[in-house]
Amino acid sequence: MTLDAFLHEIDAPPRSLTVVNRSAPKPIQRMLETTFDGQPVSIDEEDAPESDTDMLVLSEETEDGVEVIATSPLEEFMNSILMVNSDLYITGQSDLANFELPSVLTQLDDVPFSLRGYPESDKEKLLLIAISRYIERHAWRSGAGRLRSSFQRLSRINDERGTRTVYESIAATDVQTHVYGIPDWQPPLEFGLVNHGGYTEDFRNSWFVVYTPPDGAGDSDADTVSSSLGDAPAPTDDARSGDHEVGAPVALLALETEPRRWEGYWTFRPDLVEKIDEYIARNM
Repeated sequence: MTLDAFLHEIDAPPRSLTVVNRSAPKPIQRMLETTFDGQPVSIDEEDAPESDTDMLVLSEETEDGVEVIATSPLEEFMNSILMVNSDLYITGQSDLANFELPSVLTQLDDVPFSLRGYPESDKEKLLLIAISRYIERHAWRSGAGRLRSSFQRLSRINDERGTRTVYESIAATDVQTHVYGIPDWQPPLEFGLVNHGGYTEDFRNSWFVVYTPPDGAGDSDADTVSSSLGDAPAPTDDARSGDHEVGAPVALLALETEPRRWEGYWTFRPDLVEKIDEYIARNM
């Protein structure tokens, strides 16, 4: 068994992103179509002259019809994904304290994706990078629990200034911070990282960022993990957890199934996050 056994653990209903845009719907729609090319998320456009703000609306097909899951200002989405490149994260220009993602993106959880890396695409992989940073910030804000992150090569932590800064910040909290990859670099002891090196398929081809709350602070106690940061409702196994919940379990899992092509998903389901976390602990 390898991590690819978890790729088929989700079965999400069809979802769509609708551009409610009064100013320039066609160019924005084309950019979204390129970013989400090949994904199980349709891109639509709706003229809403009565609206004062250009918006993105995430909706989902249910047995009772179409349900709106989240809305985000279009400018917010453009500034976080469409108008940036990976250097923003690699060089450390995007810091944890100020990092935010629009809810229409974080709540695309449990949607399977297939993404292309550079040079096939210079935008799609940003989804992986942005969700990774979101979970890293989630762990940092929680201040406790456990974070497991894979890099394919451990040297990436040292080579990418922004990544190194992020993991130094997380390790400085009470979060147990585990990193995984081919052992071509050894994190210094003062980093406070627990490093795991290996050469198996899981080490070579995986991209995961998995946060679990402290023992005893699971489904019913997620809102008390970091009470100083505000109260939050407890997540449930069968419901999507809100991206604002401090201390809730969350995981990104992606596998490089062929060169520069990634398949995976991110999820807030406590039972699935626990399964992935336990597999990594036992096998890597």
